[in-house]
Amino acid sequence: MSKLDITVVGAGIFGLWQAFELARRGHAVTLREAMPEAESGGSSRFAGAMLAPYCEAEAAPDVVKQLGLEGLEMWKAAFGHVTQKGSLVVAAARDMTELRRFARMTEGHRSVDQQAIGALEPDLAGRFGAGLHFPTEAHVSTRHALAALRAELRRLGATLVFGEPVPDPVWMAASSGGIVVDCRGIAARGDLATLRGVRGEMAVVRTSDVHLDRPVRLLHPRFPLYIVPWGEDRYMVGATVIEREDFGAVTLRSALDLLGTAYAVHPAFGEAEVLELSAGVRPAFPDNVPRIVVKGRRLMVNGAYRHGYLMSPVLARIVADFLETGIRHPHVMADENL
Repeated sequence: MSKLDITVVGAGIFGLWQAFELARRGHAVTLREAMPEAESGGSSRFAGAMLAPYCEAEAAPDVVKQLGLEGLEMWKAAFGHVTQKGSLVVAAARDMTELRRFARMTEGHRSVDQQAIGALEPDLAGRFGAGLHFPTEAHVSTRHALAALRAELRRLGATLVFGEPVPDPVWMAASSGGIVVDCRGIAARGDLATLRGVRGEMAVVRTSDVHLDRPVRLLHPRFPLYIVPWGEDRYMVGATVIEREDFGAVTLRSALDLLGTAYAVHPAFGEAEVLELSAGVRPAFPDNVPRIVVKGRRLMVNGAYRHGYLMSPVLARIVADFLETGIRHPHVMADENL
């Protein structure tokens, strides 16, 4: 296979993994991002970064679980920044029907009682009577992962261009005869008719009074949320899913829900420092499954929804295989303007 000249547009998790996979296969890769590096990442900066294919299957088509299982293994093989201690799903006593529903909708878990929950997470001992442990799932610290991918790209000799406007139309970003992999997220909405924005909000808090080793999902019929340990006594609390393309700041209602959920998991979170309250807009297709859309010499990788970190490695592999061999993946590749 001769070396390809490829320009990846967008430095969120999709764009970074596309660039990384292509660069480590020996192709000439340029990554272009309009935002300065310190502010890059788009909605990927506001994600929980849970590599949780079984948990996500509760509300996603089966292809997300299948490709997500592959993506989890690719993360583990490529980086030392993956923490694999599983996911813990719990519910208050009044919400046991939610826990039973979640168990029916998912695989890869074992039921845990109060004692087992305390063994997994000593700080939660006595707080929840029942839960589900998904032992093979994992997570990464969002911004550490983005920084690690950028560092790997530089080590592999890729060219990274930050803080410069990307040409309009975007395919002009490539050199003559080159290929564009378009990973602009919601900014590509004008080229993808069915793409929509889904608002997500999150909080980052810091406390040394609570220690959690793994993501904890608290089920609730109206407002199920999660807490993800980011290291250094920091926790990401997120994230709302609001069917609205609103780029504004976090609302008071959402802040109360986010922080109230952390308090419900453990009251010691009530003394935590609030480091950040942020909102982003995730791109999504109608079925919430990411897609690769082929438009001549431009490939559009978009529609991350809640699955960006989980599915980004395998989507990158699918794109690289297609460019090298012409092999198409039947479930996530399309020619039409979605």
